[in-house]
Amino acid sequence: MTGRTDVWVKDDADQERVVQPQPYWNRKRVTTLIWFVALAILTAIVIYPLIWLVFATFKPSSEFGQNQGLIPDSPTLDNYLKVTEGIAGVPLWRFFANSAVIAIAATFGTLLSSAMAAYAFARIRFKGVGVFFAAMIGTLLLPFHVVIIPQYIMFNRLDMIDTYWPLLLPKFLATEAFFVFLMVQFMRGIPREMDEAARVDGAGHLRTFTSIMLPLIQPALVTSAIFSFIWTWNDFLAPLMYITSPEKYPLPIALRLYNDQTSTSDYGATVAAAFLALVPILLFFLVFQRFLVAGVATQGLKG
Repeated sequence: MTGRTDVWVKDDADQERVVQPQPYWNRKRVTTLIWFVALAILTAIVIYPLIWLVFATFKPSSEFGQNQGLIPDSPTLDNYLKVTEGIAGVPLWRFFANSAVIAIAATFGTLLSSAMAAYAFARIRFKGVGVFFAAMIGTLLLPFHVVIIPQYIMFNRLDMIDTYWPLLLPKFLATEAFFVFLMVQFMRGIPREMDEAARVDGAGHLRTFTSIMLPLIQPALVTSAIFSFIWTWNDFLAPLMYITSPEKYPLPIALRLYNDQTSTSDYGATVAAAFLALVPILLFFLVFQRFLVAGVATQGLKG
């Protein structure tokens, strides 16, 4: 038994001959190979900027604008040595520490305030809840540039310029409507019978929120934490507006210093610092990517 079926056909001379059909596994292998090649090409296109950045960190500044290739003509480690020495009298670790403090504090504030606001919208019945929820969703359509000037005037009158308060205070006031909406949708999938059972046991809203809701919306919390941390770490405009002292600069603003000193630009040090600033984000995403997928995949499930 070969498992093969022969097909008899007649040619133009009315003579019968045997035609062996192409095995199915051969067609499947060719299709798989085509998809693999296409995806490999697409992946190479997507990650090429990152690969270029890695090789560019070993290029001397004199090669930028002259050597358009991927491989540097005269590889050097001077760019990393310059970066580790710091700039404007501030060591590199200080910029990393500033970014870490801002990103961690902003992420904590976003999770706390967004989860509390989401619980109010999803679980507490009060007059005008629909109007307030619609207004909150409407802020997603409001461009950030519209509120830049009013916010700056407000923080300037509060004497908060050149501090981290303008960057952190809004995070503790549930101003991130995207994360509030994400958690609301997640909480609406949790059966209300759990709230009623907790209420029967004498639990109030605070106990229900901390003991029941927070553990059950963990995928949404992790998803929000990942996005919030990455967005805050990479934020350039807000620190540029409010931070004026170099020793308080986060990494995105510190990168600008390499192109502002004495009207010259040290492109080699710039790309080296940019790569070092990207490493924590890559590691953070690789560690928590499975939680990100789980959170996005389960946010629409109903209990």
